[in-house]
Amino acid sequence: MSRKQRIVEVKESDLPLHCPMPGDPVWDAHPRVFLAVEEKGEALCPYCGTLYKLQGWDGHAHRKH
Repeated sequence: MSRKQRIVEVKESDLPLHCPMPGDPVWDAHPRVFLAVEEKGEALCPYCGTLYKLQGWDGHAHRKH
């Protein structure tokens, strides 16, 4: 049985981004991994496959001010 991919939209205030995030269910926990979502506007967790998308990403590799 395949699981549907989880997609999570994050804000700049969530950076630096790591998975699992605070509030994620304990049963889905894995070692914390930091994800560079700022580089491409999205990042995939190598452990659980969650796709994180940065809201308002403008296509540049720097944070908007």
